Amino acid sequence: MAEKATGAAAGAAGRAPAADRPDMIRNVVLVGHSGAGKTTLVETLLASTRTIQRAGRVEDGNTVSDFDEVEMRQQRSVNLTVAPMVHNGIKINLLDTPGYADFVGDLRAGLRAADAALFVVPASEGVDGLTRMLWEECAAVGMPRAVVITKLDHQRADFDEVLAACQDAFGEGVAPLYLPVVTNGRVNGLIGLLTEKFYNYATGTRSENAPGPSYLDRIEEYRGPLIEGIIQESEDESLMDRYLSGEEIGVETLVDDLEKAVARGGFHPVLATGGGVGAAEILDLITQGFPSPLEHPLPEVTTIDGRPVSGITCDPEGPLLAEVVKTTSDPYVGRISLVRVFAGTLRPDMTVHVSGHGLAERGHEDHDVDERVGALSSPLGRLQRTAARCVAGDIVAVARLSRAETGDTLSDKDRPLLMTAWTTPEPLLPVAIKARSKADDDKLGQALQRLVAEDPTLRLENNAETHQLVLWCMGEAHADVLLDRLSRRHGVEVEKTGLRVPLRETFGGSCQALGRNVKQTGGHGQFAICHLEVEPLPSGGGFEFVDKIVGGVVPRQFIPSVEKGVRTQMQRGVLAGYPVVDLRVTLYDGKAHSVDSSDMAFQIAGALALKEAASKVPTLLLEPVDEVAVLVPDDHVGAVMSDLSSRRGRVLGTEPVGVGRTLIRAEVPQLEITRYAIDLRSMAHGMGTFQRSFLRYEPLPSHLTDKVAG
Repeated sequence: MAEKATGAAAGAAGRAPAADRPDMIRNVVLVGHSGAGKTTLVETLLASTRTIQRAGRVEDGNTVSDFDEVEMRQQRSVNLTVAPMVHNGIKINLLDTPGYADFVGDLRAGLRAADAALFVVPASEGVDGLTRMLWEECAAVGMPRAVVITKLDHQRADFDEVLAACQDAFGEGVAPLYLPVVTNGRVNGLIGLLTEKFYNYATGTRSENAPGPSYLDRIEEYRGPLIEGIIQESEDESLMDRYLSGEEIGVETLVDDLEKAVARGGFHPVLATGGGVGAAEILDLITQGFPSPLEHPLPEVTTIDGRPVSGITCDPEGPLLAEVVKTTSDPYVGRISLVRVFAGTLRPDMTVHVSGHGLAERGHEDHDVDERVGALSSPLGRLQRTAARCVAGDIVAVARLSRAETGDTLSDKDRPLLMTAWTTPEPLLPVAIKARSKADDDKLGQALQRLVAEDPTLRLENNAETHQLVLWCMGEAHADVLLDRLSRRHGVEVEKTGLRVPLRETFGGSCQALGRNVKQTGGHGQFAICHLEVEPLPSGGGFEFVDKIVGGVVPRQFIPSVEKGVRTQMQRGVLAGYPVVDLRVTLYDGKAHSVDSSDMAFQIAGALALKEAASKVPTLLLEPVDEVAVLVPDDHVGAVMSDLSSRRGRVLGTEPVGVGRTLIRAEVPQLEITRYAIDLRSMAHGMGTFQRSFLRYEPLPSHLTDKVAG
């Protein structure tokens, strides 16, 4: 990356904030939909901790997190970035994630690298489907969570309404820790429900006052349930007895129990921010209420051959265990790997073992290798600040790890380990591309391999049947960013082309056909005659070749030649250039010449016979049919089932999954679901997912044959 900071990061110190103890580190991921205010919140917290001189603005393209050219142009995050800062002696690594569903892969990587999550919800909009789904994912693994309601200075902001929406969407344990004081659209301060103090920001600086009498009823309304929730989730029975007996509980005691309640993943405090108000309160919650890496369970670890490994803890003196959570390419220094260290200490120039789950499938035979670590740095936007080491629990950028890719494990070379991979969404939107010129084509392969190494949600397919290069993406926005990177970062120009679905051809009836290849050109000519009987087989029947030659009319050495010619023509197709399937061909008669017959002559005769047969009987096109499983909220089941039927799909049944969701199983032609990843997201408001797998081939309806064949 560039050696000097630009924009808002220019005021940052040149050396990374040091953290040598895991208990003095907090790793927090920001989760929320695009436009919720995550990047703005990062800027506010960076400025509040004096990590940067002045907070940047997304609209001005000068924020620390969104420094990529695509992000500045689109004014939204498309990459996972880390923003380290220090508050009260504790290092905080804020992980800013994309909020658009197409980039959920980076968001999941952020969840893996973090020990707690801040869910960012705008006061003007509420909770969207993707945020609700991610909340459920965090709940399933017990990740500590809190909620920050942003944009309280927006003209449509309504704290009480959005708080109720959060409690409805996220369930039990969601309670406000502060109440905002908003006057004429301006946020003047916050009321701390534990301290019962008014934190006044009206003068531009934070001061503490007693709340006015008009706020006492609201404090009483929210404070009781807050304290009960903290004590209940912290499982402090003696404190509950004291509280129920009417004893006044000290604030310090409640803060201690707040950390326990949040760390257990059952209590979720709600904070508020807007107009520059609330940064100190959020930082205090992160440092006092969120767990350190010591308190967060490590992912499952095995040896390279799959044997479970136990006893590894977040100990800087223990064996090295780290993971690449993000990979990027920089024109100045090459590949940069963002690494979370879970155990041990990572140092520059040490040799580590690199192991991964999917490298062999992605074309890397050397997926278990030793590699030397390059320079370590703490990234802050474009700026890379030198780091002497990275202890367990911290996050660091590593230069020149040429073999390691996103999701790979780094461990001691004498004790190779492998961490269980995090859940990566399957890309389900196919986009066919081609290079614009020969020069672009020469560079395309290497550029695409770099993109695949960086992005585990990208799958590359070179389809041998359709002869198309297909990028499997998460959505249109994901595809557009990938093509932009090919152009701007790698200098490769490509264009989208119409996606071809691999069809098949078959015969609609039986017939007999003659293959005659007789040519005299002076000297050795060509002479091969074969009589074939062609008949279709049931779906999935494959290909059968039957030899019924009697009396040697076709010499034995040329019978395999006829079969080879038939197979070659089947691969070329007889109608629209698609392979022929489900066919039985019987060779029952023919003629040969003692001089002019040859292997090639009979191959040509076999192919000619198959083509003649195709002119005598109907030839059908077959389309691939997928088995599709769609998971949607119950409210959208009717619309999704109706849509599947309109796509010539056959709904096989439904079944409930958990609370409020339904799994719909159907069989749908591939031609009808090439853009289903986009359409389902629209229908289910971002809360639908689906899986697909090939099932079988079926005849294409006659009214579509001319369109597809053409």
